[in-house]
Amino acid sequence: MYKLGYVLIFCFGLSNWATAQEFMPLWPVGKMPNSKGMKLTDSIANERVYRVGTPGMYTFFPSAQENKGAAVIICPGGGYERLAYVISGWQLAKWFNTLGISAFVLNYRLPNSPDLQQREIGPLQDAQRAIQLIRANAAKWGIKPDKIGIQGSSAGGHLAALLATSTTNVASISDSISKQLTRPDFAILVSPVITMGQYAHAGSRKNLLGPNPSAEQLKTYSLENAVTATTSPCFLVHAFNDTAVDQRNSLLFYQALVDKKISSSLHIFPQGGHAIALRNNPGSTQEWVSLCENWLIEMKFIPEIK
Repeated sequence: MYKLGYVLIFCFGLSNWATAQEFMPLWPVGKMPNSKGMKLTDSIANERVYRVGTPGMYTFFPSAQENKGAAVIICPGGGYERLAYVISGWQLAKWFNTLGISAFVLNYRLPNSPDLQQREIGPLQDAQRAIQLIRANAAKWGIKPDKIGIQGSSAGGHLAALLATSTTNVASISDSISKQLTRPDFAILVSPVITMGQYAHAGSRKNLLGPNPSAEQLKTYSLENAVTATTSPCFLVHAFNDTAVDQRNSLLFYQALVDKKISSSLHIFPQGGHAIALRNNPGSTQEWVSLCENWLIEMKFIPEIK
């Protein structure tokens, strides 16, 4: 039996008010793939998730009157070691809601989970299952199944790009939901980790692939090598002075998109470091949110407000 349902998760917000958000588990009980069957609990501290016991999505819906019919899955960053679910998750979800977009903040398994049988595919399995669940429930939620995107920041950007480039369904558990398509219709990448090569973020590479990755793993998870003609259109944002994740991660990915003639948009701002967020960005970097909204309109993922 599929025990999906909703569970209320309580967290302490930035305003120091207790808030609650509906949480939707990804997998039926006892059916999670790539699992050793361990019973883990979530470990949360300082608005970061350090261990994911129950993979799932925090759901954020706009009002019925404002709903534009699009949806986005948000992959929080954290170097594949933790999930910064507030600053690169919930805050962005609420912004997407102001655009009339349904948002789902992904609580994905981290590669260091002791329950994973194969560390590097755990996050992708959860991301693929998330988009399948949204497509399966699209009619009920007022979402158009061809307007479902993925957003990710930092290592969450690597997961988002991995989903956008993946051509293999690694999330199938032979149920009806597994028949849904796993490709997102668009991707929004903020300061993304892309390559595992010369310009890699060392922490993300180690956390995802382990201390001694093979040459084949390094090539496979360097996503500039994974772009195909079916890769999703992308909106990329990076800062010139990002010393944590080199801007050449975005440049390499954008070049691969250009080579495959994937219509995409790249913005490299002078300032922002590795801290581009929804608000309080320096100088022109704050314009990324308006540029992103206009791109979504231009690409016809949401209608223009008249």
